[in-house]
Amino acid sequence: MRAVTTPSLQRRLGLGDAVFIGLGSMIGAGVFAVWAPAADAAGAGLLVGLGIAAIVAFGNATSSAQLAAAHPTSGGTYAYGRAELGPWWGFVAGWGFVIGKTASCAAMALTVAAYVAPAAWERPVAIAAVIVLAAVNWFGITRTATLARVLVVVVLLALAVASASAFADDGSGAWTVPGGVFADGWYGILQSAGLLFFAFAGYARIATMGEEVRDPQRVIPRAIVIAFTIALVVYALVAVAVLAALGPAGAADSDQPLADAAAAWARPVVIAGAAAASLGALLALIAGVSRTTLAMARERDLPRVLAAVHPRWHVPHRAELAVTAAVVLLVALLDLRGAIGFSSFGVLLYYLVANVAAFRQRPPARRYPRVLQIVGAAGCLLLCATLPWQSVVAGVAVVLAGVAYRGVRLWLQRRLTTAA
Repeated sequence: MRAVTTPSLQRRLGLGDAVFIGLGSMIGAGVFAVWAPAADAAGAGLLVGLGIAAIVAFGNATSSAQLAAAHPTSGGTYAYGRAELGPWWGFVAGWGFVIGKTASCAAMALTVAAYVAPAAWERPVAIAAVIVLAAVNWFGITRTATLARVLVVVVLLALAVASASAFADDGSGAWTVPGGVFADGWYGILQSAGLLFFAFAGYARIATMGEEVRDPQRVIPRAIVIAFTIALVVYALVAVAVLAALGPAGAADSDQPLADAAAAWARPVVIAGAAAASLGALLALIAGVSRTTLAMARERDLPRVLAAVHPRWHVPHRAELAVTAAVVLLVALLDLRGAIGFSSFGVLLYYLVANVAAFRQRPPARRYPRVLQIVGAAGCLLLCATLPWQSVVAGVAVVLAGVAYRGVRLWLQRRLTTAA
């Protein structure tokens, strides 16, 4: 069969572009909604949970940064796992990411629609959002970066307004907790850590676009650390604002904790910010999943036809079309907002592979002490243990389906080679 030859992706993103794409991934809809389940699990202990999540996430972020500097190509941990550990490790990470995050795209699109559309129009609006953002991605990575900047600025302004109004409101939000932040026990704190980890662990999106960043050995590690630090500060400030305004019990009982914490006049700003955050996360997700799909198609772990790059716009246009079609189909047929636990499993597996791969690196590729990779890997396993068992079962099933697919493909390839 004739090999597909295509142009390559182009290095057009600078440090600022990469930081904003990372922030768009990390400061998504979760910052507006995660406080209710986190407070329900841990009360005021969610602040400790945020600290634990930050430690685990920092280990993962530095592993991704170290690997990206050594392997500045598309695909993120899929490419790193293949290079450092072997093809099967890379495949498991890439498969879990593509399948899980495709479902996350559908969930995020429905979340956007829930903020801006009447109930009867949620699915059409969600589909429209997916198509519009896919069109932005189609016309080049610089368009993606520009829109990401706009959305992130809108979100940060909305969070600043909401938090300031929450602190300014005298209300009944002053909170004192008998037993302190550990009143709900360590298991609840670990559950809140898992929720918070998933809410802002989007720094890998920068690494998946490693083939499109200028001076990637320098820019990608810096962008990951900068974006992670900004996101952590934002989450910490918002957490304190929500607890100060509502208290742990009030935050746990709220459907929209940040909107309820803000003053009445600020609620429309919060809703607009939440919609922008969801759009920003969806934009980065579509871009990240399509780049990982491109990388897997190049190695024939997905159909080779998806490895094409557009000759003018220099984007993986066939991979983007495939991802967009899959997301639109999921949005039209299913409601995945509450049923994508296997995506969380896939994220933890993805970062576990990243930490193991980074641990295997030797000087001069090594940038961070190995203890950070150990912390990151142990944190992934610990947080996985706090997932509902249904999520673990669904995640294992998805991984096994991918392993079976690749096993059959390799078997058929050997048969054809032998027959020839």
